[in-house]
Amino acid sequence: MRFNGLTRIVPLVVAGALLAAATPSGSPAVGQESGARYLDGARRAATWVRSVAVTTAKGRDWPADPAATPPATNPSLYTGTPGVVLFFLELARATGDRSYLDDAARGAETVMASATRESGCGLWEGLAGSAFVLQETAKATGDRRFADGARRVTETIVQRAKTAGAGAEWTDTTDIISGSAGTGLFLLYAAREFKRPELAQLAARAGTRLIELARKEGPGLKWAMDPTFPRLMPNFSHGTAGIAYFLAALYGETRDRRFLDAAVAGARYLQAVAKTEGDVCLVFHDEPDGKDLYYLGWCHGPVGTARLFFRLYQVTGDREWLTWVQKSAQALRASGIPEMRTPGFWNNVGQCCGSAGVADFFLALWRETGDARDLAFARRMVDDMLGRATPKAGGLKWIQAEHRAQPKLLIAQTGYMQGAAGIGSALVHFAAAVDKRPVNIRLPDSPY
Repeated sequence: MRFNGLTRIVPLVVAGALLAAATPSGSPAVGQESGARYLDGARRAATWVRSVAVTTAKGRDWPADPAATPPATNPSLYTGTPGVVLFFLELARATGDRSYLDDAARGAETVMASATRESGCGLWEGLAGSAFVLQETAKATGDRRFADGARRVTETIVQRAKTAGAGAEWTDTTDIISGSAGTGLFLLYAAREFKRPELAQLAARAGTRLIELARKEGPGLKWAMDPTFPRLMPNFSHGTAGIAYFLAALYGETRDRRFLDAAVAGARYLQAVAKTEGDVCLVFHDEPDGKDLYYLGWCHGPVGTARLFFRLYQVTGDREWLTWVQKSAQALRASGIPEMRTPGFWNNVGQCCGSAGVADFFLALWRETGDARDLAFARRMVDDMLGRATPKAGGLKWIQAEHRAQPKLLIAQTGYMQGAAGIGSALVHFAAAVDKRPVNIRLPDSPY
């Protein structure tokens, strides 16, 4: 299943309609409160997710939309059981409650059994996401079955790679969600985890192929999601920002200048087309007919695109790129979220398109810079997230719009990028920040 981003709701800002965000007041500083309230919110999210679990002979599964008829499960990290497993792993570590670790392990049993049916090799949709979750479960539980499963799935990814041009690919899809960029990021993770440098070499071959597929545009380079899709989406999930991020990560691993040059060229293209009035950075949703749409989330907005700028700062030490991270943050501060709500605008609380992703972005900035404004904005987002929750089955769920074009289609989902698992994870992360604890799982596409 491919998400094309055009039907998904990412809070929309129409050109010229940025609103000043209110200045937070009365927010306690770190050290003046505990993270207990936020961790309790995460526990209650877990209670609802547990209440809709499906137990099978193979393990435990979670339907993405429990209210659907029939409720369907899926094996993707984006929507399905792997993302729920990640949430339970994080909650187990944060609380010390081993029952959450049992939930994670039972879910990982299902992930391991389902991986054999996956046709794609992508990170958020495909085998790479499954292998990542199995390895993280193995590390948390000490159960070698999951580590062996992660290695088997990784070997399947290797076997499915095909020579293309001077490099390699799995399909003609290039992006972070299901394409070579996301698969390559997983391979860099796996090379470190399994001490297999040949996996990084395969990732480099994928990077070589992506450089061949780049299109020259003005001062830089841009990429299409695939050769046939009629629109080019320049931001993180399906386009230039995500592919350039992967190339920058490759440079960090290999020091091969080709990858850095292409990553910088991708960033230069984004800078050239960005809306920058008011010291912000907003890149339009798509071309040719979406140049007046400005989204705010991980998939098509500053939350995701800033990852490229931050990764370039990490691998070059050039503070110019950190300036563009701050411009991305300013776009979010000036947008009017989370208080402004109209149909089709900011009625999403998830990691991909909504408040949880924004909160995690500002938490990451705070951990890197120590700027109190970043922590305050993250607190504002998580407080609003808790206020939008709906009590159910002794727990909490979040009813939200996933699709921009269908603002009245409101669904409570369980998964990581559009549901309670990802929202609960953001609450765990904020509680960790307040209590001065580290975040224990780093996704392959995160620079923080």
